[in-house]
Amino acid sequence: MPGTGEFIDFMRACDVLTFGDFTTKSGRKTPYFVNTGKYRTGSQIARLGAFYADAIVARGVGFDLLFGPAYKGIPLVVTTAIALSERHGLDLPFCFDRKEAKDHGEGGSLVGHKPQDGDRVLIIEDVTTAGTSVRETVPKLRAAADVSIAGLIVSVDRMERGATERGALAELRDEYGLDAFAIATLDDIVAHVGPKLTDGDRARIAAYRAQYGAIAG
Repeated sequence: MPGTGEFIDFMRACDVLTFGDFTTKSGRKTPYFVNTGKYRTGSQIARLGAFYADAIVARGVGFDLLFGPAYKGIPLVVTTAIALSERHGLDLPFCFDRKEAKDHGEGGSLVGHKPQDGDRVLIIEDVTTAGTSVRETVPKLRAAADVSIAGLIVSVDRMERGATERGALAELRDEYGLDAFAIATLDDIVAHVGPKLTDGDRARIAAYRAQYGAIAG
């Protein structure tokens, strides 16, 4: 992926990618952590959107609508839509969801462009470990209109097993027939920053991958 090393350096500079001892939402002890909640300035979020937009265009996935699952997907889908328009001349609609449906005003659970029958939706996420948020998102979109899920882009593919021995992105590809991809993978991270890590960090990453790493495919 173009600019992968630059993106990894950007994550580290923003304290988004850190190494140590952490616990993921799934309860797994992990030697590294990706926290997109650490992006906290206008310039950072603008640059993040540029990385997403460039990766989407490089991938060549066809879509009509960008969707960002609440909550972290909301700023991601907005900044990506801006970057696609400004950097690539692709002025495309976007929407995101509420955690709870609104029962007054315009109502509903979706904000922004209302999905239309035939729309091909590209989901913008931060990190997907088990694919839970995508599986929660798809029914909402399909309840709104007869859409197809064209793709899913995440910032980092942790390359961990999902519900099976395969990775979550591979499982989602099969389950929904979508193009699931990442700006950077764990392989990219290890190759780029591995020499700069301590022996302890490298050993913990190797042990973690031996325990939770997904099989290829």
